[in-house]
Amino acid sequence: MVTTQQISDFHENGAVYLKGLFADWVPQIAEAIAMNMKSPGPYAAENLLDGEAGRFFDDYCNWQRITPLQAIMSQSPAPEAAAQLMQSDQVQFFHDHILVKEPGTAKATPWHQDAPYYFVDGKQTISFWIPIDPVGKATLRCIKGSHKWDKFVLPTRWLKEDNFYADNSDFLPVPDPDAEPDNYDVLEWQMEPGDAIAFDYRCVHGARGNMADTRRRALSLRYVGDDARYITRPGRTSPPFPEHGMTDGEVLRKDWFPVVWPK
Repeated sequence: MVTTQQISDFHENGAVYLKGLFADWVPQIAEAIAMNMKSPGPYAAENLLDGEAGRFFDDYCNWQRITPLQAIMSQSPAPEAAAQLMQSDQVQFFHDHILVKEPGTAKATPWHQDAPYYFVDGKQTISFWIPIDPVGKATLRCIKGSHKWDKFVLPTRWLKEDNFYADNSDFLPVPDPDAEPDNYDVLEWQMEPGDAIAFDYRCVHGARGNMADTRRRALSLRYVGDDARYITRPGRTSPPFPEHGMTDGEVLRKDWFPVVWPK
């Protein structure tokens, strides 16, 4: 499923490129994205301010109501690849995330880590970012080695890019690799439909705007491994998963976050 070198790169760099891993699943992913955009869920968002050109749509946590997502998250190569890359005996599905940037959308996805938004503590975590359109300069970008930083980067809201939590004293400032290119090693790949980037929840990443003349549709699948535990964050998490009933140190409840590996 993945090579020894790819496993090593994932752990050393925080992100790895997986060519063609989901090539056979592009039609199902396209169907799931179309269904989601036609019928957005309660967490759907439009991430542009008034006057900003284009469209930047995202939505998450829809696998229970969008049938193609159920097959993709459990029957695609993702669970086995996640187990191998995380070096985990068991894999739980955390959530799905659909992101669409229409042509002419200049807005970039802000630099961020997923971990401080989530109520997950642990080193065995993984996200797959899977485009179903060719991407060049609209691709995902990852800061090499950032999953090993001592502190989390300050989480912000994507629309206004203001602070996500009221208490932000223990976070690093949001980095700007474009303004300080000598200070960061940014990983970035041109991608074809069905390729994937796998990255650690702690890896700092963002995505360029889409100034191409084609859409940029992508599905992200998030998983956790053996050491993942619930942890309380300073405020409402994203996704919020209200009334989950878990306490610090617990394994994520398997009725909400199903075990998908071993099958």
